[in-house]
Amino acid sequence: MSNMMNHVNESEGAKTEAEEMDTDQDGNNCHNPSEPQTAVINGVVKPPEDKDEEMEEDESRAEATFRFVVENFSKLEESVLSLPCMVRNLPWKIMAMPRKNQADRGKSFGFFLQCNGESESTSWSCQASAELRMLKWDPEADPLKRNIQHLFYHKENDWGFSHFIAWQEVLDPANGYIKDDKIILEVQVTADAPHGVSWDSKKHTGYVGLKNQGATCYMNSLLQTLFFTNKLRRAVYLMPTESDDSTRSVPLALQRVFYELQFSDKPVGTKKLTRSFGWETLDSFMQHDVQELCRVLVDNMESKMKGTCVEGTIPRLFEGKMLSYIKCKHVDYDSKREETFFDIQLNVKGKKNVMESFKEYCTVETLDGDNKYDAGEYGLQESEKGVVFLTFPPVLHLHLMRFMYDPVTDANIKINDRFEFPERLVLDDFLQKKEKTSATYLLHAVLVHSGDNHGGHYVVYINPKGDGKWCKFDDDVVSRCTKSEAVDHNFGGQEDDLTVRHCTNAYMLVYIRESDLSEILEPVCEKDIPDSLTARLIEERKLEALKRKERTEAHLYMNVHALTEDNFCGHQGNDLYDPEKVNCRNFKVKKNLTLEEFMQILAENLKYPVKQIRPWPFHCRQNQTFRPTVLDLEADLNKQICDISEQENPWIIFVETLPPESGLQALPPFDKDSDVLLFLKLYDPRTKSISYVGHLYVPISAKANELVPQLNRKAGFPLSTQLLLYEEVKPNLIEKLGDLSLPMEKLLDELMDGDIIVFQREEDDLTQFSLPTPKEYFRDLYNQVEVTFCDKSMPNDPGFTLDLNQRMNYDQMANAVANHLGTDPYKLQFFKCQGYRDGPGNPVKCTYEGNLRDLLVFSKPKQPKKLYFQQLDMKINELENKKQFKVLWINEKMKEERELVLYPNKNGKVQDLLEEAKKQVELSETGSGKLRLLEIISYKILAVQKEDLALDHLMVGGTKTYRIEEIPTDEVNTTVDELLIPVAHFQKEMYQTFGIPFLLKIKDGEPFSEVKERIQKKLDISDKDFEKYKFAIIVMGRLEYIPEENQDVRVDLKKFLPHAVQTGMGMQARPWLGLDHVNKTPKRPRYTYLEKAIKIHN
Repeated sequence: MSNMMNHVNESEGAKTEAEEMDTDQDGNNCHNPSEPQTAVINGVVKPPEDKDEEMEEDESRAEATFRFVVENFSKLEESVLSLPCMVRNLPWKIMAMPRKNQADRGKSFGFFLQCNGESESTSWSCQASAELRMLKWDPEADPLKRNIQHLFYHKENDWGFSHFIAWQEVLDPANGYIKDDKIILEVQVTADAPHGVSWDSKKHTGYVGLKNQGATCYMNSLLQTLFFTNKLRRAVYLMPTESDDSTRSVPLALQRVFYELQFSDKPVGTKKLTRSFGWETLDSFMQHDVQELCRVLVDNMESKMKGTCVEGTIPRLFEGKMLSYIKCKHVDYDSKREETFFDIQLNVKGKKNVMESFKEYCTVETLDGDNKYDAGEYGLQESEKGVVFLTFPPVLHLHLMRFMYDPVTDANIKINDRFEFPERLVLDDFLQKKEKTSATYLLHAVLVHSGDNHGGHYVVYINPKGDGKWCKFDDDVVSRCTKSEAVDHNFGGQEDDLTVRHCTNAYMLVYIRESDLSEILEPVCEKDIPDSLTARLIEERKLEALKRKERTEAHLYMNVHALTEDNFCGHQGNDLYDPEKVNCRNFKVKKNLTLEEFMQILAENLKYPVKQIRPWPFHCRQNQTFRPTVLDLEADLNKQICDISEQENPWIIFVETLPPESGLQALPPFDKDSDVLLFLKLYDPRTKSISYVGHLYVPISAKANELVPQLNRKAGFPLSTQLLLYEEVKPNLIEKLGDLSLPMEKLLDELMDGDIIVFQREEDDLTQFSLPTPKEYFRDLYNQVEVTFCDKSMPNDPGFTLDLNQRMNYDQMANAVANHLGTDPYKLQFFKCQGYRDGPGNPVKCTYEGNLRDLLVFSKPKQPKKLYFQQLDMKINELENKKQFKVLWINEKMKEERELVLYPNKNGKVQDLLEEAKKQVELSETGSGKLRLLEIISYKILAVQKEDLALDHLMVGGTKTYRIEEIPTDEVNTTVDELLIPVAHFQKEMYQTFGIPFLLKIKDGEPFSEVKERIQKKLDISDKDFEKYKFAIIVMGRLEYIPEENQDVRVDLKKFLPHAVQTGMGMQARPWLGLDHVNKTPKRPRYTYLEKAIKIHN
C-alpha cells in the first residue's frame, strides 16, 4: 500500500488505512476509461428526478453528498468512475475497483474519492475531508462508512481505501449491500477553497486575498485583520503621504495594500510593503511570529501617525490600562504602577477557556519565604502581588501562548490542547470598577496556525461585518465558511477528528467591544479616501500596466545609443569616449525598423534634416579598441536595423552632423573605397591634457603633410605651425608618424575608418616636460588606477578614492594618502585586501620594496581596487619594532572593564607591557601604584604572569584573555601563612562560570566569616543579595561546599595550595574559591533562523 493515513473505524474489523489509488507510469488512474459509467445520484436520501437540478446547484459550494450505483458488481474487473459532482468548482468522482490482497490472496473492494482527475495542471491543490459510505438496500439499516482527510493535488488526486470491505462480504446477500448485482456508494465531501485554479474570491465572497511571497502567510493573516478593522483602515488612508518616497514609505505601502484589497478583483501582492519595511528577499522566506509582527507594525503605525490629523488613532483603538500592585500584609505599605497594554497574552496550558486564563492572569500571588518583598524602611515583608484591569480597549487583541519553552528539550514546543473561546466575551468581572458601557465583546477574527514550532501555515477567519457571517482568508484564496469552521474547529485538541486538520488551532483572537461595533466596523467608502491618494495609486497602476506591456513586448525592441562629437569632448583616455561616464542619447526602437525609418527618428530628435546626419556604427576591433566604422547608406537604407546591427543590443553609433558654420545644405559625400574617416586629438604637454578637435574625411592616397594645415586650423594654430603626428593604435601603444611625405595608406599600418591621429606642436625642448609627448602621456594613463582607501578602524567605511600610478613605490603612495588626509605619511599604516573577502588583511611594511600594482593583486576583478589604512599615534617605523597586545583593564572597584591596545617592544617582557599600560590608565590615589597581568579563561583566573616572562611566551587568541589591574596595597606582600587565591562566580554547575573573577588574600586559620566579609565589601553587595551566596572549594572538577551552618569554620591554607596532577609531566592543578549564586547579567537572546527578531527598518 502507498501513502498510508491514520487508522480509521477500527470497530469494523481489521485496521483499515486510507491510501492513494495506484497509478500507472504516466500518473493516470489505472482504470479503463471506456468502461460504462452509471449516473450520479445527488441527495442524501434519494436521487433527484430532474437532471437539471444538479446544474442549478452552486458549483462553488463547500459541501455535497452524491451517490454512485455500481451495476454488474460481481463481474467488475476494472476500476469504474461515477459522473462528476462539482464542489468548490472542481469535479469529484467516486472510484470503485476490485483489489487482490497479496497476503491472503483474497479479494477486496477498493473505494476511493477522486478530485480533478482529468486536469493536466500541476499547480492545483485542495484540502478536503470526506465520509465514504457503502449503503444497504434497506433504508433503515446503517451503512458501512469510513472517513478520510487529504490534500488532493496532481500527484495524489485520489484517496481512499484499497481494502474498504472484503469482496465476499459484499456478495453475501445476508449483509444487505447487494441487490440485483448492484451496490450503492455514497460520499459526503467537505472541501476548502482550492489553490492554483481559477477560484474567483471576489465573486464568491466579495473580498480578495493576499499573495504569499514564500512564507508570508503570517503577515497576510494580520494584514487582513487590520484591514477589516475599518476605523483603522480609514485612519491609514488619511495619513499624509503626498511627499513620501514610494519605495521606502511604510504608510504609503500600507495604503496601497488596503486600497488594492478594497477595490481589486484579484489577489493583492505585498512585495512593495515588505520592501518598505527594509526587508530583503530572504526575510520573505522566513516564518516569523504573527504576534511579534502585530506589535512591531502597530508601533510603527503609531509613530508614523504622530503629528498628523490621525494622531492617537492606535491608542484609541487598541490601548487598555491595567494596575500592577504589591500590598504588604502586616504593614501599611503598598506599591502601585499603572501600565498601558495593546494586547493580552493568555496562558493556554492547563486552561479550558479564555475565562479561566483571565482568572489566572488576575490571580493574586503571595510573596513570602525567600521571595518576600523589599518594602524599603519596613525591610522584607510578606505581601500580595497582582494585576487588575482599569479599562479595556474598543479592539481587544488576545494572544494565546501556544508556543512555550520546554526545558527538557531546550526548545520551544507548540501546545495543541483544547482551549475554547466564545463568540461573546464578557469581561466586566476583571475590571477594578465597571466602565460606562459593559465590557462585552464580539469575536471578529480568529488567526489560526497549522503545524508545529518549526513552521506551518497561518490562515485567518474573519467576521467582516460583525453579523456572524464568516469568511476564511487563506493567502490568495477567500471563501465563505460556517461559524463552526471558524470557531469550534479551532479550539485545538481535536486530533481524533478527521474533519479538522492536524495541529490546527487558534493563535490570536480579535474581539470588538459590542457598544463600539457600529463605529469601528462602519463601512469605508471611496469618499473616505483622499482624492490625492486615489489619483496617485491609479497613476501607479497605469505605470505598472505600461511596464508589464513593455516587458512582454521587450523581445520586439532594441536599444540604440547615439553619440555625437559633443560626447567626445573632454575625454582624456583611450578611444573616443568612456563608456562608464558617457551621457548619450538612448532610443528604444522596434527591431524591424528600416535604417531609413530610424534615420528619420534620429533627425527629428537631433533637430537636423536627414541629409545633414550620417550614422557610423561603433565596432570592436581585434586589438580591443572600439571605433566607428562605415555604413553603406545606399545599400542598407531599406534593411532592418536588427540585421544591420548584427543583433547587437544596445547598438552604439556615432551620429555625424553637419556643422552649422559650413554653409552647406548636406554632408559631403563619403567614398567608402577611396576615403577614410579619421578622428583628431591635440596633446598639450604643459597641461598634460588631450583635446578632441574633430574629424576629417581623408583620401587614402593623400600625403600626411597635406593634413597639417587642416590640423592647424582645427587646433587654432597658424597654418604654418610645425606639428608632430602620432597614431593611437591601442592602449599603451602610440606610434609616431615618421615620413609625412608618404601617402596615408602607406604611413599607417592597416589604415581604416575610425583611426585616431594625435598631434602636438613641435617645440625645441620637449624634455623639460614630465610627459613630453602623447607616448608618455598614454603610458602614464595606462598605469593609472583608481584606489579606494578605507579606514580599518571604522566598520563599513566607504573610504575615499585617489587616482594613482601603479608603478608608485610605498613612499609615493603614503605621501599621496597623507596629503589627502592632512597627516604625516609616517603615521599611516596600510593593509592589503583579504583576497576574495572584504576586509583588511596583512599589514604592509614601510620598507616594502614592490610597487602599487603588486599590492592590488588581491582585489576582486571588475571591482574598485581597495587598500585599508589606519592612523597611528607613533611613526610606522617605530610601530614595526613593537608588538600589538590587547588586554582588559579593570579599576579597583571591579565595576568598569575596558580594552587597552598596547605596543611593547617585540622582544619585551611582561614588565614592559605593564609600563606601557601605566601610560594609558589612571591609578588609584590610595593604591600601590603597581600593576599585575592576569591570564583568564572561562571567567576564571588561570595564572598571575611573572614580570620577567618574555611576551613571546604568552599565547594570545582563542578563549584566553589577559587582564591588567592595580595590585591592592594589602596584596603587595604576603607572609608565610597568607595566600592569594583565585575567586570566580558560578551558577549551580561549576562549569557555568560568569562575571569578573578576582584575587583574594586569605590567612591560615582565620574565621571564614571574615573572608566572606571581605568578599562582600570587595563586590559591594547588599546583605539581602549576599545571603543567597554559597561558597565552594573547587579543584580538578571536584566541588566541596563550605558548610554555612557551622560558624566556626576556619581557613585551611593546605586546601588552596596547588595539587600535583598524575600525568608524569609535573603539572599542577590550582584550587579556586567558587561563589555560587544566580547570574543576573543580561543574556543575549538566542534566535533560531525561524525566530529571527522582526524589524521594520523604515
